[in-house]
Amino acid sequence: MRQSCLVLLISLLVLLAGCDQSSQVQQQQQQQQRQARDHLVELYPVSYENVKLDRTRTGTLRATKRFRVFAQEEGQIADLPWYPGDRVNQQDLLMRLDDSLLRSHISRSQAELNRAERDLERARSLSQRNLTSVEELQRRETEMEKAKADLSVLTTRSGFTRVDAPFSGVITERLSEPGSFASKNTHLLTLIDPDSIVIDIAFSEQVISQLSIEDEVEVRIDALGSEAFTGHISRIYPEIDPLTRRGQVEVSLNPVPSGALPGQLARVSLTANLQQRMMIPFSAVRVDQQEYVYVMSDDKIVKRKPVTTGLRVADRIEIVDGLKAGDQVVIRGFMGLSEGRQVTPVTPLSERGQ
Repeated sequence: MRQSCLVLLISLLVLLAGCDQSSQVQQQQQQQQRQARDHLVELYPVSYENVKLDRTRTGTLRATKRFRVFAQEEGQIADLPWYPGDRVNQQDLLMRLDDSLLRSHISRSQAELNRAERDLERARSLSQRNLTSVEELQRRETEMEKAKADLSVLTTRSGFTRVDAPFSGVITERLSEPGSFASKNTHLLTLIDPDSIVIDIAFSEQVISQLSIEDEVEVRIDALGSEAFTGHISRIYPEIDPLTRRGQVEVSLNPVPSGALPGQLARVSLTANLQQRMMIPFSAVRVDQQEYVYVMSDDKIVKRKPVTTGLRVADRIEIVDGLKAGDQVVIRGFMGLSEGRQVTPVTPLSERGQ
């Protein structure tokens, strides 16, 4: 009898232990399911927005009016009166070569032209009396035309021995000295107009398409301190570099700040209003061989969607392809998140006043 009771008691204890273990397993499963259902995420509704783009780019000051003096004739330099930094006025003499040999050739050519004119006049007189042939008259006419052409060439060459300033400006280079021999195409001087300084800037194709001539920009020149100057877009070049996808913009300063020199570094800031674009927080974009985002469906299940991104503005990025307006993308709560997971949206911190 005692043994039967003991066996019965042990059986009851085993049964109770099994029930308790089964209850614990069920509780753990329920807790896991509850945790799975309570995966908290913050969502962002996708929409189109007007994007204002602030950009600061560095560029280089350049003088658009630059005149390089080259020797177009060979000869000894007779006059080269200017040095770098000197200011010259329009029509001032910049360079003169010794033209004594050319002047001698001009004198001889003038004498030959005078002889040819006399010979032609004599031939015409004889032709009127039928005392010379037509061929002889034509030969004299040809000789006179050739003498005129020779004199014109020498006169033109003589003009190349002197170069005057085409505009008022500043000498930036002096590469020879009086008395030196200059061969053809030797660079002797450089003249620039300091009031023609512009800034060359490179911008992306997205920004270029939104700029217009006369748009106002802010300019700071490092060498002149922190003072800001007002500039305007004076030229937008019509080509985009196919490798960098950037185009060149020219910014003019009017007036040009005192102390601004070609070659100095400048920082140009502008604000461009871009067209409506689909923008989402940059934090929503994940990368795993390709870019993707998590999108929540109506049944609160997240799906992974590949996207193509475009322009980035601060902490936001453009979506070119992959989403549509109204999609709900996950921007926070990625820990343990995977496709097919059920999620619970929460109110963003910014809307909770935290």
